[in-house]
Amino acid sequence: MTASKKSPSGSKTRSSSQVSLKKVKGENFYRNAKQVARLKMLNGGKAVRDKDGKIIQAAAFQKGEDETKPGRVQPDRRWFGNTRVISQKALDHFRTSLAGKQHDPYSVLLRRNKLPMALLDDAANPNLRKRAHIVETEPFQETFGPKAQRKKPRLDVGTFEELGQLGAAATEKAEEDADQAIADGAASASTSGGNFQTHADIIEPIYAKGTSRRIYGELYKVIDSSDVILHVLDARDPMGTLCESVLEYIKKEKAHKQVVLVINKCDLVPNWVTARYIQHLTPRYPTLAFHASPNHSFGKGSLIQLLRQFSQLHSDKKQISVGMIGYPNVGKSSVINTLKSSKVCNVAPVPGETKVWQYITLTKRIYLIDCPGIVPTSAKDSQTDTVLKGVVRVEALATPSEHIPTLMERVKPIYLSRTYGVPLPDPNDPSKPFEPEAFLDKLARMKGRLLKGGEPDLESVAKILLSDWVRGRLPFFVPPPERSEELNKAEAKKVDAKGKGKAIATDDEQNRIGVKQNLGSIMQKNTFVGEDVRPLDSGAEEEDDKSDEADEEDMQEVADDAQDDEELAWNDVFPGDAPEDEEVPTVFSKADKSAEAESSADDSDSHKPKESRMKTSKRKATNFYTSANVKNKNREKAALMQSLRKGTSKAGKRRGKAS
Repeated sequence: MTASKKSPSGSKTRSSSQVSLKKVKGENFYRNAKQVARLKMLNGGKAVRDKDGKIIQAAAFQKGEDETKPGRVQPDRRWFGNTRVISQKALDHFRTSLAGKQHDPYSVLLRRNKLPMALLDDAANPNLRKRAHIVETEPFQETFGPKAQRKKPRLDVGTFEELGQLGAAATEKAEEDADQAIADGAASASTSGGNFQTHADIIEPIYAKGTSRRIYGELYKVIDSSDVILHVLDARDPMGTLCESVLEYIKKEKAHKQVVLVINKCDLVPNWVTARYIQHLTPRYPTLAFHASPNHSFGKGSLIQLLRQFSQLHSDKKQISVGMIGYPNVGKSSVINTLKSSKVCNVAPVPGETKVWQYITLTKRIYLIDCPGIVPTSAKDSQTDTVLKGVVRVEALATPSEHIPTLMERVKPIYLSRTYGVPLPDPNDPSKPFEPEAFLDKLARMKGRLLKGGEPDLESVAKILLSDWVRGRLPFFVPPPERSEELNKAEAKKVDAKGKGKAIATDDEQNRIGVKQNLGSIMQKNTFVGEDVRPLDSGAEEEDDKSDEADEEDMQEVADDAQDDEELAWNDVFPGDAPEDEEVPTVFSKADKSAEAESSADDSDSHKPKESRMKTSKRKATNFYTSANVKNKNREKAALMQSLRKGTSKAGKRRGKAS
C-alpha cells in the first residue's frame, strides 16, 4: 500500500496554528521562552566558555566582549548637515532690534518661549558674563597708540615694599578709629543711664498697614495669576500713589505681563489736570482716565475695549486674568463694580475693606482679580504722608490733630472756608492761610464738639477733617508736572501749519500712541476757582472731538424708517356716495390736511443742517414717535370726534321733542 499524500491545504493550516518562535533549552509545556530566561537569571545563569576560558555565549541579560569594546563614531560630514549657523552680525541685529521692543509698554512679544530671550538678559547682566568685555569698555585706539587716553596713576611710592608699608599703616589707623568710636559710645551710655528706645524710635503698628507679609503674599499671588495688570492711581496724587518698586519688580521678573495705569477719581480734579497727568504717564505705560460710578461712570467703554484687545492678543489661552493692584482706598473694587455694573465686591470709603484676593468673571474670556491695597516701603514717606494718602483709618488714629497743619498747607483757605462755612482770616487776601489751632477751635464750636468745661474737642474735629479729606470732599490736587518744551514746539508748529492752510502731520502725531478719551465730558464733583481752572490743551481737545465722533458712530443704532399708515378716504369706505370732483368735509379731512402739512415739513426738515455735537457720552433712545407729531394729531382727532358726538346727541334730543 502506498502512503497517502498530505494535502497542501492541511499543511498550511497546521503551520499557521503553530508558534513560530524558536524553541530554547528548558522550554516545555509549562514554561515559555520568557519564563525560562527569567528563571535562568534568578538561578544565576553563567556564561558559556571554551577550553581557553573565553566567553562564547554571554550570560542572560549581559553583554559579550565584542559588545563591550569602546566604539568609535565614523567621521562623516553628514553629521553636521542639519545645523544652522548664525553670523555675529545677524546676532547683533537681533539683539538691537528686540531689545527696544522688550521693554516697550505698547509692544507685545508673542510666544516669548520660542525666542532666545536669554541672549538679551545675559548681555545686559554683567554678573553672567563669562569674560570681561575689555574692548567694549576701553577700545584699542583709546588705550594704545598715539591717541591713547589712558593716564598713568600717580603714586607716592616707588617700590612695592613702600606700597605694602603704606597699606599696613592705613589699616592700623582704621582699626584705631573704630576702637575709639566704640569707647566713646560706651562712655555716653554709662553717663546717660542706658540707651533705651524712646517713643520716636518705635514705629506704631497702625502706620505699617499694607506692608505685612500676608498682604504682599496676596499681591504676589495676584501678579503670578494675571496676564494683564491694572495699576489703579488716585487722580489727586497719581505720582504719590504709584508703586515704583512693584513696577520695577514686574519689569524685571515678569516682563511678559502687560501693565496699564488707570487714573481713578478723575471727577475730583479739574479736567486739565487729568489730561496733563495722562500726557506725563503715557510714555511709560498705557494710561487712561476713569470714574467709578454706578450711574455716571467715565472710561468704562475704553477700558473694556482695551481688555478685549489684550484677550485677542492672547488667543492661545481660553481666557485672560486681569489683576488690580494699587494703594489702599484708590478704588480698585469700585472699578470692578463699575465694569460689572453690579455690586460684586464690597466697597467702602475707608482703607482695608478688601482682605483677600477674589476672582470675578467679566466676560467669558476676561476674568478680574481684586487685590488688597499694598503700601510700598519708602523712606521718603512720613507718618503724615501715610495718613494723607488714605492708608490709615482715621478713627484708629490716637492723635489726629498732629496731621492737620500739613493738610491745611495742601488745601487752599478759600476751599476750607467754603466747605465748612468758616470766614477767611483776611477777606481782602483769600490766599492767607488759617492758623491750624484757631481753625479747629472755630470749627469745634460751630459743630458743637465741646468737652467738659466748654473746651473745644480738637481731636474729634481733626478726625472730621481727615475723613472729609479721604472721601474727597475737600478740593485738592497735586499740581501736575509742567509740559515739556518739545511738546510746546510741536504744538506751535501745528498751529502755524493750520494758519497757513497746510494739512501737515508730523511724525509725532502720526505715531502718537495712547487711549483717546473725551475728558471734557467728565462730571466734576468739586468746584474749583482761580488758578485751578484752566482750559484743556489743544491736543486733548482734538482727541476729545475724535473720540466724540467715534462714540457717536458706535452708539448709533440702525433702525428702519417707519412709514406713515395711509389713512382711509371717504370714498374708500362708502364708494359712490359722493361725486369725485366735489370734496366732502369729513372727520378725517382736517387730519388729512395736517398730514399734508407734516409731509411738507418733513421735506423741509430733510435739508436741515447737521445736529450739534453731543455733550455727554450717552445718547437717548429714539424711535418713530419721538419725531412724529402723533400726540397733537390724536388730540385734534379726539376734539373733532367729541364735537360731532355732541352735535348728533343734540339733534337726537330735538327729534324726540318734535315727535
